[in-house]
Formats: sequence, C-alpha cells, structure tokens
Amino acid sequence: MIDSQLAVSYDDILRAARTLDGVAQRTPVLTSHQADAHANARVFFKCENFQRAGAFKFRGAYNAIGCLNDEGRRNGVVTFSSGNHAQAIALAARLLDVSATVIMPSDAPTAKQAATREYGAEIILYDREKDDREELTAGIVRERGLTLIPFDHPEVIAGQGTAAKELFEEVGPLQYLFVCVGGGGLLSGSAIAAAHLAPDCVVIGVEPEAGNDAQQSLRSGTIVRIPVPTTIADGARTQFIGKLVLPILREHVRDIVTVSDAQLRRQMRFFAERMKIVVEPTGCLASAAVLDRVLDFSGARVGVIVSGGNIDTSVFSDALCSFSSPLIVR
Repeated sequence: MIDSQLAVSYDDILRAARTLDGVAQRTPVLTSHQADAHANARVFFKCENFQRAGAFKFRGAYNAIGCLNDEGRRNGVVTFSSGNHAQAIALAARLLDVSATVIMPSDAPTAKQAATREYGAEIILYDREKDDREELTAGIVRERGLTLIPFDHPEVIAGQGTAAKELFEEVGPLQYLFVCVGGGGLLSGSAIAAAHLAPDCVVIGVEPEAGNDAQQSLRSGTIVRIPVPTTIADGARTQFIGKLVLPILREHVRDIVTVSDAQLRRQMRFFAERMKIVVEPTGCLASAAVLDRVLDFSGARVGVIVSGGNIDTSVFSDALCSFSSPLIVR
C-alpha cells in the first residue's frame, strides 16, 4: 500500500509542519549515558513534554483547527478526550479565536481538567464506565452545529507526525523508533514520517499491558474493542484505535508491545532522578519499553517519543515514592 491509499500522506505532514512553524515548539532531543547503558543502545528522546499544552497533541489540534474554513471556525469545535487532546484543542482554539467544547471523563486528572478550562474551553463531564462518549459528542454536534475534531482525524494525524519528522531531521537515520499508543494518531503520523525519512527504521508501538487493544488490532487486522483498561497511563485508557489509524499501522508499524504500570513508575522515576524532567505515565510508555529492553536492539540507534508531561503533582509524588525497587529491572 502507498501513502495515496492511506488517509494521511507525508505531503500532509509537510503541510502541517508549515502550519505549525513558529507556533508549536520545536522540542528538544535529549540523551543520557545512563539510559544508553540500560538499553545497550544509543537512545534519543524527543521530549514532547516540553510542547505547548504539555504534550504532542498540540501539533494535531492546531493543524486541524487551522485547516477549518471560515464557517467551521465561526461554528466552533468539539472533541472528546481524557486530557491532553482536550488541553490541546482548548489552547489551539483560543489562539485561533475559535470556541471549543470538550467532552471529558469525570475521572480525568484534575490538572488536565483545570488546564482545559483555563485555556477557555467549555467542559462537559461524563462517566466513562457508563456513558458512550461518541454518542454524547454526536448529540452535541447535532444540537450546536459544532465541528468534531477527534483523535482519528487526517489533519490531527498529520500534525502529530511532525514530532517524528523533527526527530529524524535532528539526529539522522534511526534503526528503531518507539512510540506510545492511545488512539493511535501519534504512532500513525510517526510511522509515515519514518517511512519517508528512514525507510529501514523499525517502528514499534507501546501501550499498557492492561489495555492492549492496539496490539490486538494490529495483529488481527481488525479493530478490537476492549473494556476501559485500568492503568496509570490515563492517556492510553482507550478502548479502540481509530478507523483511519489501523491501515497506516498495518502498512508501516512492525509490532506493538506492552509494559506494566510498575515499569511506567520506574520510568517516571528514572526521568525525574536521572534526566531531571517530569513525564506523565503515558509519556513513559515508549521509554519504558526501551530501557527494559522488551526487544533485542543492542547497539542500535533508537528513537523514543516522550509524548507528554501533564500529571497531577500528587499522582507524580505517589508514583515516585510508592516503591523502593531498582530504577531498571532486568
């Protein structure tokens, strides 16, 4: 399959990069001798925890809203999100003078709810165990005439792909690229960028072992729906990946692996103690897989997308202090 048969092409990522130029942060790529030693590889961390609104999601949100026509901007936008996409839509809409409504689960992190409100969006809460967020959102679209911008959206995926594009531009070809998976937009965009900038790069997705819907979907070739997973990686508590996402993953992603919550806590601690950065649990997914060597990539050049840093301080403190085991377990 070639890009023209997929929902998003590398040309779309290039257009998104132009839209985001001067607006999105060109986030740093960090390295660590200790991380290299743990992974037995040369590891490059693309730190989207330093992105505007604290996560890679700003890239896709701003690109999608920026692509709306005048009527779409006047009507306003709506999305559903557990946090980072919510914040990104709220901030992007404010910057572009567009009204935003966000459907959020009532158990979304307090910090993410607060930031979404502070960026100016209206929040409508729902119970993720009982309510259907897509049905709720569809009703609001009908009632208010808003434009829906979900994670499974061509311009959103293209915007997310600019993070990997920047990584390859800065460090050159990589042999492996590890990317977290929630709805699949970041992994899809990253995989398309990798296919064009480093065709030999093996792209691996990482999700919580308690919520491996993407892994099941990629391996079965059809979208698999699961119950709401119980995991500290709140940004990956998704029940299924997007319809636009799956064909891209099947074409450009080698496999999807999983890590445990214990591994995520260790990775959060590693980032805080050894690299002096704050990363949320979902943002640790790809890094945990690399530093715990879920695959054999000894001696390789390995890229990691650190997807975000939005976390309640109490949760962050609890995660760092809840155990005394070694930072990395073999």
